[in-house]
Amino acid sequence: MSDDVALPLQFTDAAANKVKSLIADEDNPNLKLRVYITGGGCSGFQYGFTFDDQVNEGDMTIEKQGVGLVVDSMSLQYLVGGSVDYTEGLEGSRFIVTNPNAKSTCGCGSSFSI
Repeated sequence: MSDDVALPLQFTDAAANKVKSLIADEDNPNLKLRVYITGGGCSGFQYGFTFDDQVNEGDMTIEKQGVGLVVDSMSLQYLVGGSVDYTEGLEGSRFIVTNPNAKSTCGCGSSFSI
């Protein structure tokens, strides 16, 4: 039997490692990566990322490797079952969201529709 609890949103090792290195550069150990969803983009909704040292009422915090990922409750409902990852490739380095709830995504992967 596993002690792992199924989380509504996964935070990959690659993303946690990148957050850890970026936070070290900022010299503020209270910073967390906040992922959120706003209206816009070519598909209707778009993902956003920012660093935040505040956790608001209703936010969910996922800890991995000593760093946190924060999601507000409104955004979380669109992200359940997804994951936040970090990738480096020909198109550059970026945090990406894999979202099983998205019916379609734009070519760059930063916006989606439900």
